Amino acid sequence: MPPKLLSPVFPCLIFLTLLLLSFYSSLLSHPPPAVPPPNRPLCNLFKGHWVLDPTSKPLYDHTCPFHRNAWNCLKNQRENMGLINSWKWVPESCALPRIDPARFLGLMRNKNIGFIGDSLNENFLVSFLCVLRVADMGARKWKKKGAWKGAFFPKFNVTVGYHRAVLLAKYQWQPKQSTVDDQDGLKGIYRVDVDIPADDWVNISDFYHVLVYNTGHWWGYDKFPKEKPLVFYRGGQPIFPPIEMLDGFKVVLENMVSYIQKQVPSRTLKFWRLQSPRHFFGGEWNQNGSCVFSEPLQEFQLDLWFDPRNKGVNKEARQLNHLIEDALQGTGIRLLDLTHLSEFRADAHPAIWLGKKDAVAIWGQDCMHWCLPGVPDTWVDVLSELIRGSLETG
Repeated sequence: MPPKLLSPVFPCLIFLTLLLLSFYSSLLSHPPPAVPPPNRPLCNLFKGHWVLDPTSKPLYDHTCPFHRNAWNCLKNQRENMGLINSWKWVPESCALPRIDPARFLGLMRNKNIGFIGDSLNENFLVSFLCVLRVADMGARKWKKKGAWKGAFFPKFNVTVGYHRAVLLAKYQWQPKQSTVDDQDGLKGIYRVDVDIPADDWVNISDFYHVLVYNTGHWWGYDKFPKEKPLVFYRGGQPIFPPIEMLDGFKVVLENMVSYIQKQVPSRTLKFWRLQSPRHFFGGEWNQNGSCVFSEPLQEFQLDLWFDPRNKGVNKEARQLNHLIEDALQGTGIRLLDLTHLSEFRADAHPAIWLGKKDAVAIWGQDCMHWCLPGVPDTWVDVLSELIRGSLETG
C-alpha cells in the first residue's frame, strides 16, 4: 500500500509558525523606548560636565546696555574672565547647541518671554537680553506692565521682561504697634499672604507666551531675622498655629503653583527654574565667606559642598529643590534644572569685583550672583533649546 502524501496545508503551518517565532524574537530584541519621567526632556541637558574649550567666546561684551553694574565683570576687570568663559557645558547623552540669536528671535516673532522671581532670575534675564541683542542692535529698554526690567526687540516684535517677586506671594512690612514692651526685640513683621500672588505679576499672564518662575534665595533668616520675621496669613487671617519659614515656603509653593495652573493659559509654556547654588567658602556672606577660585569644582566635591546632610553653608539649594519638585508633580510646569551644571562653577561669581570701592566692606563678596558674560549664558542655551523643541514640535 503506497504511503500517504502529506497534506499541502502542513508545510504552510510550519512556515507560519516560524514566521511568528521570528516576529516575537525581534520584539524581544528591540524593546520599546523608555518613557521619560514627567517634566523631563527627552534629551537630558541638565546632566553632564564642563570641558575647557579655548575657542569658546562670549556673544557680547561689557558694552551691552542691559548690564547691571555689579555683574558686569569685564567692566569691573575681574580676573580670569577669559578662562571663565572658556568652559563649555557638555550634556552626557546629547549635544547642546549654542543659541543662534537671530534664529531664536525669528522663532519667537510676535511672542513674549517673562521671568518672575528674585534677582537670580534677573541675572538670567540680563544674560538673555545681551545675547539676543546680537541679532537686533535696535533693542531698547522696556519697563511696562509692572516689569522691573526688560527689552523690546523691534525687528522681531519680541518683548523679554522681568517681574521682581522675591517670594512670589504678596508680602508687606508691618511695624510693631506698641513700644511698651520691647524686651522681645521684635521690630515688626513681614506679613505673607500665602494665597495671594504679588502685585508685580498677578496681571501679566495673558501677555507672555513663555514664563520662567523662581523663588528661594530670600527664604532665609539672613533676609528675615527673628526681630523682623515672616508671619504667614491665609484667607486674610494668621495661620494658627504659626508655621516656621520652611513650612511657609511649602505652603506658598502649593498656592502659587495652584494659581498658575488655574489662571495662566494652558497654551503658555511654563518653566520653573530650580535653585542657583551659592559658593561661599569659609562662612556666610556676612561672615567673610569667599569665592575667589580659579577653576570649577570637581564632581567628587559637589556633595561636600551642597548635600544638606553635610550641613554646609550652601546646603539650601538642594533642600529647596526637593520641595519645589514635590510641588510641581502632576502639573504642566516644566522643571528647568540648572542647579547641577551650576554647582561646578565656584570660579564664576563676581566675588570681590563688584564695581564699587566699598561694596565688599558693606555687603561682603558676591558668591551668589554670576558674572556676565558667564554661566547664565549656558542657562540661555538650555532654555532656548527647550523652547525651540517645544515650539517646533508643538
